[in-house]
Amino acid sequence: MKRKRITQIFPWLIPLRTKQRKFCFYLGMRLDGHKYCTTQSADRLPILVYESVCPMYNRDTGFDLVYQENKVFNLKLAAVTVDNMLIRPGDTFSFSRATRYADRETPYKDGLVVVNGKLTTAPGGGMCQLTNLLFWIFLHSPLTIVERHGHRLKDFPESTSDAPIGVDATISEGWLDLKVRNDTEKAFQINIDFDDERIIGRIFASEEDGIKYQIKNKEVFYYRQHGAVFEEVDVIQKKISKRTGDCIATKTLYRNKCEIGYTLPESTPIVEKG
Repeated sequence: MKRKRITQIFPWLIPLRTKQRKFCFYLGMRLDGHKYCTTQSADRLPILVYESVCPMYNRDTGFDLVYQENKVFNLKLAAVTVDNMLIRPGDTFSFSRATRYADRETPYKDGLVVVNGKLTTAPGGGMCQLTNLLFWIFLHSPLTIVERHGHRLKDFPESTSDAPIGVDATISEGWLDLKVRNDTEKAFQINIDFDDERIIGRIFASEEDGIKYQIKNKEVFYYRQHGAVFEEVDVIQKKISKRTGDCIATKTLYRNKCEIGYTLPESTPIVEKG
């Protein structure tokens, strides 16, 4: 029999455990040797490195659309704290640290989150759309990924995006973060904009480096194991010379694996595993 956590036996301990976890989480950042960026500048760096656009609303969740409206509200609160953030040489960007007090004056609303493998609602839900977007634009830069966590469960089809499968980054304050470090001699800057239906993410640089990045998938693989369906795919990064168009380097960044919690099209090949 699987051993129960202490908070499952005594649920009233959950708020205390959460506070304790967050305290240790941020204390760890003070001691981990990283220099975390804190400066936001209205002066835009001159070189646009990459821009991505995605819809703010996903109408395929099966939940009331009010939670999509709430998600957009939450995204805009958090975006204020990361927009125009400078990542100078030697700096590390932490999403959790940057957005720690985003809801201090205006509380987050209830959005969709996955808790213990189940889709539910909680204040601040939907934030992963912003971390997904940030991770995607970071992959098109020379920034070093320090920490990234994929979603274990994909509970509904993804919104239309220019990102391939498996490019996502979930966060959970006190447990999971998205971090990148600037190991170059150039400065970078995050920019987040919204229009009526879309969220736009951009990353700028202080200098041109003559390289562009392409992010691709190898073949997506679906299999069924112990009654659950899983998706696995390799995420590949290519460095391309802007001058010649030649591929300079190719590497597999990681293999993404997640459980699929919705019905795939009937034509999808699914391999049975023991």
